[in-house]
Amino acid sequence: MTEQNFESMREAMVSNQLRTNAVNDVRVVDAMRAVPRETFVPASRAEVAYVDTLVPLGGGRSLNTPMATGRLLTESAPRAEDRVLLVGAATGYTAALLSRLVAHVVALDDNAALLATARGGKVPANVEFVEGPLAAGWAQGAPYDLILVDGAIESLPQALVDQLADGGRIAVAIIEGGISRLSIGRKVGDAFGVVAFADAESTPLPGFAKPEAFTF
Repeated sequence: MTEQNFESMREAMVSNQLRTNAVNDVRVVDAMRAVPRETFVPASRAEVAYVDTLVPLGGGRSLNTPMATGRLLTESAPRAEDRVLLVGAATGYTAALLSRLVAHVVALDDNAALLATARGGKVPANVEFVEGPLAAGWAQGAPYDLILVDGAIESLPQALVDQLADGGRIAVAIIEGGISRLSIGRKVGDAFGVVAFADAESTPLPGFAKPEAFTF
């Protein structure tokens, strides 16, 4: 595959997967058109980097679909001055996208091998990769204007909500009845609410199992 091939595939992704699925924020589209997604997957899977499906990265993890990531970014409306926590950084693709959209990105993952790959690439100056449990967030950098969970989880932990600034947003896919629902949460004062806006395939993230109900 040549660079020209990948550029054509990137344009096809924008035309066929993003614009047709309400990814209509010009800044988001421009970022996804510019960042070479194929460099964030194993070389053996580079040819499928732009297919509308999950791309395995190893260790049971996958790169999220372009549409899911694009919708989360669009609905979260990232601003140039935002401080962002990215939960599920994996190999760094979404961190690279966010680096073009916001002031600073803390990119968290619990998989040392994936983080090593992310750090081994060309890391933007405004991205900080950190290692730790995903569900715990990264309190050292809080509060955040935006928390983007780049994957599907069963339960949204209070720890992440607590790390939001007043007026902050959380973009996340929440699994309900086996269906992954892209959702936006907003914090105003002590109040926090989540609204789903689309159903879409999204890569599951570890460590977010819903607590089992107590039974006698």
